[in-house]
Amino acid sequence: MTQYAQVNPEIISWALDRARLSVDAVAQKLHVNPDRVSEWETGVRRPTFKQAMNFANKVYLPFGYLFLAQPPKDQLQIPDLRTVGSEPLQEPSLALLDTVRSVLQKQVWYQEYVIDQGEGPLPFVGAFTTKTPVRQLVADMQRRLGVDDIDPHGLRWDEYQAALVSRAETMGILVIRSGIVGNNTHRPLDVQEFRGFAIADAWAPVVFINGKDAPTARLFTLIHELAHIWIGSSGVSSVGISGERGGERYCNQVAAEFLAPEKRFLQLWKTGDWEANLPELSRQFHVSQMVIARRALTLGKIDEATYRNHYLNELKRFNEATGGGGSFYRNAKTKNSERFSRAVTAEALSGHILLRDAGKLLGISPGKIAQYAKELNR
Repeated sequence: MTQYAQVNPEIISWALDRARLSVDAVAQKLHVNPDRVSEWETGVRRPTFKQAMNFANKVYLPFGYLFLAQPPKDQLQIPDLRTVGSEPLQEPSLALLDTVRSVLQKQVWYQEYVIDQGEGPLPFVGAFTTKTPVRQLVADMQRRLGVDDIDPHGLRWDEYQAALVSRAETMGILVIRSGIVGNNTHRPLDVQEFRGFAIADAWAPVVFINGKDAPTARLFTLIHELAHIWIGSSGVSSVGISGERGGERYCNQVAAEFLAPEKRFLQLWKTGDWEANLPELSRQFHVSQMVIARRALTLGKIDEATYRNHYLNELKRFNEATGGGGSFYRNAKTKNSERFSRAVTAEALSGHILLRDAGKLLGISPGKIAQYAKELNR
């Protein structure tokens, strides 16, 4: 005898809206007629338990939620600093919510780990405020990151970026970069929704960079989010060019001055075709041409429409580029942070945590933990 799940129709409607999926889209995923899903939504019919479980899976919802009396409140677990101009953006997508949750799970685990190891709080987290002169904060960031020791002369922008990520991790900051939710390639992150976020915890600070953004734009996001760590401000960062909430404008100024100091930039800038400046200044500052364009905007050399057009063209080129997915283990290191990965694999291989639990934290199968640890040490 067929058993029907006494799900709440209101939850069905809420789940569809939450996942930003239409009735037709979900019906296609479930291989049922769209009318059937509409009947579940209106309460005319109930799904079977199997159908209800499949529905919950397709809309990324815990099965038990379908039986709640009313929809729960979905909220970001860190401040939402995103704006367009001075106006807040729409409600965060499920992809963003799930990404923040996943990163916070890693951050909480790592915080407990470093405290158990007897490590104290990191002195630079929250050491400054938005009232600190920008150049003063930049000087401290560059000193602690050892920018002078990197010796960027001759480095390409991507090599310089990799060096800064490595230095940040050495200091105790987890740098996580991904363009999808977990390992689900069918759940891409939207760069038009957010470009990154920061968790400014004194023991376990985290910087997350949206891997769906153009690679040439990620260096600016990295420094922007690091600035959030220095001023002790957690939050999802603005996608706008001139964010006005929660220190966004200040962190933009820090990133710009860090990557292309105003005084030297203005000395090198030549009037005429603004794009003709990009190759040479990119070489001089060891950053991408995208970063140079961003700095030209902040210094009034180009207007916002010109910069936005340049950025969108760069993003289009990135999206149209073809290529393989890269090494599984290299991708895992990028999506988890190398520092975090080393801590989890060490704890797993020493028997302090189960391989199963390590696999969940890292998003890889337990059977690959040992090999992943070897790859990290190469």
